[in-house]
Amino acid sequence: MERDELRKLIQGTVVTTPTPMDKDMKVDYARITDVTRWWVEQGLGTNVAPLKVCAAGGEGPALTDSEWEQVIRTTVNAAGPDAVIMCALKAKSTYHTIEDAKKAQDLGIVGLQVDLPFSYHPNQDDYVRFFTDISDQIDIGIMIYNTFWWGCPGVTPETMHRLRDAEHVVALKYSSPPDRDYDEMQEYSDYFNVINNGGKPVRCHQLGGRGYITSTATAYAPFDLNFWSLLEAKKYDEAQAEMDKVDSKFKDWRVKNKDHSGGYQHLKAYMKVVGMDCGETREPSHWLSDELMDELRDIFREIGWPVKG
Repeated sequence: MERDELRKLIQGTVVTTPTPMDKDMKVDYARITDVTRWWVEQGLGTNVAPLKVCAAGGEGPALTDSEWEQVIRTTVNAAGPDAVIMCALKAKSTYHTIEDAKKAQDLGIVGLQVDLPFSYHPNQDDYVRFFTDISDQIDIGIMIYNTFWWGCPGVTPETMHRLRDAEHVVALKYSSPPDRDYDEMQEYSDYFNVINNGGKPVRCHQLGGRGYITSTATAYAPFDLNFWSLLEAKKYDEAQAEMDKVDSKFKDWRVKNKDHSGGYQHLKAYMKVVGMDCGETREPSHWLSDELMDELRDIFREIGWPVKG
């Protein structure tokens, strides 16, 4: 696909999906089919709400390579030929990342989330080579994940400009390191789709950004679809008020959840509350207490979201 076409697909409310597990902690592929079809019915899996599978929130690091492939295959088949499906790749060498990228492409993936190669103590030149080499070998989009918190430097504006010739590098999942100004994304947001990952979706859009990462749309798509519509209409005050209303309710609960156990249990907890149970998370991320689940149900009721489980 050409760059302009890919930019029209990798944008909007980018939906991180949980990976369903059965009671034995094996991937539940039948359940993936069910929930994927339900997500599509809710309006997800489009060019304004692409589904992103096998990311950290979907327990991607806890999946074997064969499970990773089968999760992608099952999701793509369930979503249908017109759906927009992205996937995350595990952090590997350039050679193995290209191998995985080609597998994902063959399985029907439209865009890839690719971490910085943090295991290799990279510098900015390494980033340019790494992402250019991947881009040259595929026909689908790349969303760079600015994973500076793993001890490597964040991508700089200068590096993003050097990547303009990498045809399939079309997006950056963005948050700024503590020593850099968030607003510097404006230096390249005209050419790359900047996807907010740092709690500033409104500011990102104001600076030319083209999307944000959501963990709630899988449970209640109307909120995020409406929020994106408000951003596109540049109704920024209204959009911020809507996000603040929801975030203020979830904030304390999320802290309690992290204190209980690290990981990404919240995505599956949200699904359980709306009656679309995806099972529990693989250890060492410990499942939520009954008390935390009851608190979450109360939050959903307070903000007018459905409670069915």
